[in-house]
Amino acid sequence: MIVKTIILFDIPSTLRIKMPKENIYKVALNSLSAHIAIIDAKGIIIETNRAWRDFARANGLTENPGSIGENYIHICEAASQSPNDESAVIARGIRKVITGDIKEFFLNYPCHSPSQERWFALRVVPYREPGTRKVILTHENITPLIQVQRSLAKKESLLRDQTEKLEENNIALRVLLKHREDDKKHLEDAMLGNVRELIIPYVERLLEAELDSSEQTLVEIINERLNEIISPFLNRLQSLNVILTPQEINVATMVREGRTSKEVADVMMISVSAVDFHRKHIRKKLKMTGSGKNLRSYLLSLQ
Repeated sequence: MIVKTIILFDIPSTLRIKMPKENIYKVALNSLSAHIAIIDAKGIIIETNRAWRDFARANGLTENPGSIGENYIHICEAASQSPNDESAVIARGIRKVITGDIKEFFLNYPCHSPSQERWFALRVVPYREPGTRKVILTHENITPLIQVQRSLAKKESLLRDQTEKLEENNIALRVLLKHREDDKKHLEDAMLGNVRELIIPYVERLLEAELDSSEQTLVEIINERLNEIISPFLNRLQSLNVILTPQEINVATMVREGRTSKEVADVMMISVSAVDFHRKHIRKKLKMTGSGKNLRSYLLSLQ
């Protein structure tokens, strides 16, 4: 026979007291922070721990703070206002664990006092003793956890609001930028039209007039600079390796401004058929022949 021995060092033999099994059970039960109660098959409380009793006293229950002999299920049912409120749900959950229909019942519930908000986690499990239908109830204070969750939820809600406002601001900014681009285009078109109608004709007359060499040079420079101003999309045409003649550039510029072939012909003092001829060549150089695309829309896209 093998005998196992436990040697207690530095403890006099006179102090080696073996604690009764029942006392060990109670010490362990009273050492837990959770509020614990053991109830029998009828729902009657037959044992509670120190945390349960301390909580009862702290909340004004001085008579029988351990609640021994009280029917916990009946208390829950009496407190119920409807079949689906927390008290009714708890009573049904306890009954199902007692009968063995479920192995465990768990529920978070509020238990506020006049001075503070509190939340508890209720867990009901079978009492592991053969031949009995007892269950163990534990009430754990989860207030700090709930407070953290509520704080996180509040921050997430604030973050969502800020994100939505940022998205709204981005949309508004995009609209403003679109309006700015539209205004810029309208201003540019108006400026180009005014230069072509009110300035270029006089410059062309000067070029045809009899001027001395220095005056001729100055007029030619002015004409070149004006053409640079009224043809802002020429750089784009050049990047596409498109080479337009001066006449084609003038036609393309006025087409871009939205002028009809007759209006272009009147400004350039050529026939409408000549304008159509230039338009056909412009479309060919832009590789638009047979595409069905609108020439003005395409020229506007080159801006």
